[in-house]
Amino acid sequence: MKQDHIFSVDIGNSWYKVLASDDGEVKDYQVPNAIALFDEEFHEKPYDEEDMEFEENIIVEIKSPSVVDRREIFYIGKSAMKQRNVSLTSFNNQKTDEERTYILLFASAAYHALLNNPSDGNVDYTIDHLAVSLPTTQYKERKEYFKKQLLGDHTIIFHKVPGVKEPKEVMVKLHINDVIVGAEGALAYLALTRDPGSLMITDDSLAKDSARGIIIGDLGGDSVDFVGIKNNKPVASVEGEPFGINQFLDNIIQKVSKNELYSFNSRSELEEKLAAGQSEWYVEPFAGVRKDISKYITPQLRLMAIKYLEHFDRVRSSSIEIKGAARYIAVGGAAEIAEKQIKEAAVKWSDRGRPIDLMFPEDMAKLNVKGLMILAKMHVLSKNQEYTDDYAVTKS
Repeated sequence: MKQDHIFSVDIGNSWYKVLASDDGEVKDYQVPNAIALFDEEFHEKPYDEEDMEFEENIIVEIKSPSVVDRREIFYIGKSAMKQRNVSLTSFNNQKTDEERTYILLFASAAYHALLNNPSDGNVDYTIDHLAVSLPTTQYKERKEYFKKQLLGDHTIIFHKVPGVKEPKEVMVKLHINDVIVGAEGALAYLALTRDPGSLMITDDSLAKDSARGIIIGDLGGDSVDFVGIKNNKPVASVEGEPFGINQFLDNIIQKVSKNELYSFNSRSELEEKLAAGQSEWYVEPFAGVRKDISKYITPQLRLMAIKYLEHFDRVRSSSIEIKGAARYIAVGGAAEIAEKQIKEAAVKWSDRGRPIDLMFPEDMAKLNVKGLMILAKMHVLSKNQEYTDDYAVTKS
């Protein structure tokens, strides 16, 4: 099999999770889903440029048919999180219709290209296969449109690049030859059952259970993507819901701001704290002053856990094809954060006589992006007629 450049991106409402494979060498990144307009007048030059990390000073201009050219320059990712005018995702956002999706996606790919091809000038980088995710609520209707928006040539100009001589600009010309779109949740099933190297099924038990049915509930920022798997394939009668952790993060941020006089720069900042565990659930509104914020966090996670199980119960009851499922699987970064609260809520569900015995896999937050890389490799082999297995789980 020829080694291609494969770039896989799980387009999350809080984070863009990336796996990039260049001739078989795989690297992973996380980019906060945050952008902010750049204003030269208010740009703060670092005191010592040698101490400035490029990742924390990504300032980009995008030239692409997918982005209206207003000659705007943006902070993205970690650099955007520090800005007062940071823009986060709106509730139930339509990813394929929002320019921020293309700005973040192209900039993330160009950032990877630049790290692997250091230059003071221009870099040409070709992605042979770009694999991207969409929520199940948007996958069917928007995947073809998304492909068209991503294919072709795009130019990304990095401004104020640390360590680069004046005018401190580097241009990356990005060429995308092929796009594969996968459905969130179904991608997690690929990651749970397939080996990323051989692509063969490694979890025979889970694959066999699909004969009776499996329901995966992928809990993210603004959507919970339910996927029913029957005989190793998704079923049509299971759909996602516009529900996720972001509304609960916003409630926590508001309460902490009001009561503890501390303002989070973004949801991503708070989510990092939550993912780190309860020992990190504090803020420092003033130097030397430490405030425990668990009393604002725990009730919100409990509410989210209850709603998550309510959605799970509704899905398993409404789908004729998947009734009597053998397994229920929780995946996604939000489910990982609230695992304790979801398990506690499940005990109460059992007491009501409607048990939902959830499986919590390892590395839940990265299953979709791992599944995307597997899907992309299957796609390559299929095109080269080197692979004949039926992988219709998310084939597009």
